[in-house]
Amino acid sequence: MSIDRFVAQSIGRWKSQRSAHSLAFQHFEAVLSTIDILPVELSDRRAIDLCKAYDIDPAQMSSPFYMQWEGTSDWDDDQVMKGSTVLVPIPDSSDATKGRLLREQGYAETMAAVGEYHFTDDGTFVLMTPYDRASAEERIWFVNPNLRFRVSSIKTSEGTGVLTASFSSEVRTAQ
Repeated sequence: MSIDRFVAQSIGRWKSQRSAHSLAFQHFEAVLSTIDILPVELSDRRAIDLCKAYDIDPAQMSSPFYMQWEGTSDWDDDQVMKGSTVLVPIPDSSDATKGRLLREQGYAETMAAVGEYHFTDDGTFVLMTPYDRASAEERIWFVNPNLRFRVSSIKTSEGTGVLTASFSSEVRTAQ
């Protein structure tokens, strides 16, 4: 699997059902959300600026994309969780199955972040992202073109303890 193929397969609107276990608070949460993943042109100023923020030549980027989400949690029915971010893959020049992923906004902390990704032999996308106070590991794989699964864990910054673990099933509802 290449990052270009993975991003192309991910484009569209997804309905997501996520179950999350907060080990720190010993609480279970169910989240229903809509996720839109859209391609971004290589000439897009947001993608270029993100590369420059990390002193990366914008010519190295491949298949940048924009993601926005909106969802509700059973923790608080009145609160709508939403956000958006531009993501810029920077493939490794010597190995097409790995690279870095630049984000305007991270998953575990709402700050810009750089993660390391690779693909396993079965095509699973694995992303490891360190943050100031935690680290995140995400795994995404496609069951078929319109169904994908995502698991994630948030660990302490030292990697010694798991704070949260979640599983999402995501169904594409539009391209």
